Amino acid sequence: MTEFVFYDTLRQGLWIAVIISIPILTAALVIGVAIGLFQALTSVQEMTLTFVPKLAGILIVFWMSMAFMTETLTGFFTGRIVPMIAGI
Repeated sequence: MTEFVFYDTLRQGLWIAVIISIPILTAALVIGVAIGLFQALTSVQEMTLTFVPKLAGILIVFWMSMAFMTETLTGFFTGRIVPMIAGI
């Protein structure tokens, strides 16, 4: 394995990690901004008010995007990692 193949595989793996994490991070960002705006408008400063809805939203988005995540990772491993292990 050459350096180019190694670094290209590493770059592609990191990019796939970014693509997979986008739905969860977007949900956390949107819910966090909405709850923060609500807290600023109502002057309610409760710690569980930010944690519980954000956790619930992340779990729902994770459950909805599991198929996409699995297909993306499986495609990466079968198309890139397995041929490298097999020596093809």
